[in-house]
Amino acid sequence: MKSRERVRLALNHQEPDRPPIDLGATMTSGAQVSVVSKVRQTLGLDKPGTPVKVAEPYQMLGEIADDLKAALGVDIAGVGMCRNMFGYENTGWKPWTTFDGTAVLVPGAFNTTPEPGGDILQYPGGDMSAPASGRMPRGGFYFDSIVRQEPIDDARLNVEDNLEEFQPVSDEDLEHLRETVDRLYADTECALIGSFGGTAFGDIALVPAPFLKHPKGIRDVAEWYMSTIIRRDYVREVFDRQCEIGISNLRLIHQAVGEKVCAVFASGTDFGTQNAPFLSPDAYRDLFQPFQKRINDWIHENTAWKTFMHSCGAVEPLIEDFIEAGFDILNPVQTGAAGMEPAGLKKKYGERLVFWGGLVDTQKTLPFGSVEEVAAEVRERVRVFGAGGGYVANPIHNIQAGCPVENVLEMFRVVREG
Repeated sequence: MKSRERVRLALNHQEPDRPPIDLGATMTSGAQVSVVSKVRQTLGLDKPGTPVKVAEPYQMLGEIADDLKAALGVDIAGVGMCRNMFGYENTGWKPWTTFDGTAVLVPGAFNTTPEPGGDILQYPGGDMSAPASGRMPRGGFYFDSIVRQEPIDDARLNVEDNLEEFQPVSDEDLEHLRETVDRLYADTECALIGSFGGTAFGDIALVPAPFLKHPKGIRDVAEWYMSTIIRRDYVREVFDRQCEIGISNLRLIHQAVGEKVCAVFASGTDFGTQNAPFLSPDAYRDLFQPFQKRINDWIHENTAWKTFMHSCGAVEPLIEDFIEAGFDILNPVQTGAAGMEPAGLKKKYGERLVFWGGLVDTQKTLPFGSVEEVAAEVRERVRVFGAGGGYVANPIHNIQAGCPVENVLEMFRVVREG
């Protein structure tokens, strides 16, 4: 079965020959670059020391190139905007070396400076004259956002300050999307998912704005979360304006890419901790659901796209509300969190929601289990989630640095071969 047909069936709750596989189609379904490098070398795709491109420098995700997709049986490719999370384009590649010694290629504007303790700093737009917006701890694998919060004067808070990153889509981005979608659709058999940005309300990864040189408004993580309670009217106004801009942009993007895209990453806002949601269903329905529903309703009324929602954690008490908001797909399906037991999720929501993830526990089994334990867990997840379709095979969130290569390869082998 060809990849697009396999994905089409799965997204429409029909059972394909096997679950479609995703690796790297979104920012929450990829692998850290050191893992990608080791997998490529083990498969004989690269010689030792061959650099791998860093597709997303914020999380240091490795590029899942076409030869690796073919080797692993990946069925889905991602399409995104011109600029990454640090606000510069993935062009002008240059060599760099990670703390663990992995040879990589990074974009030309990937500019870092060391700190006395060994940490390294990263800059918005690659502009080293601006305050640093990211920090990788010495020996680390990823960048953490640096909070650059100006003093807050509630009497002077301006909604426009928290909307700086939500602007009308540029002609440059539209042309980039059109060309990328046309090329992938013509040259590959992969189904395509779009990550167009601008429709994730309160995504905490975006609040510190590592891509902005001088972010204004509410940019401190703790302050933002408190603001959803003590400044709810302000946050609601931000969401309302963001929603208007987002729908306007989606209209233009749809005109550019049409139905060659099968799904769109509509929300990356996390609502769960390891043990419970961190807000009540009533709070979700009051502040978030109305705007998510407006986005999803427009997509469903005007396109054939499925809508993809990412939310980590123990979100089972909110899943019915996610469905009511119009989401078709839930990722990463964190089965190790409270209330997220696979059989219960499939039984209760499987006819109405596509599960994209949940293939293996990336906190325990994949990094620390044996090959046999990985295989057994993957078979069980495919059996449960894959029954009747409605499942895309992907580990729980990105594959983390340090995962044994043999475990990673076994995970994909079991999905392909059973």
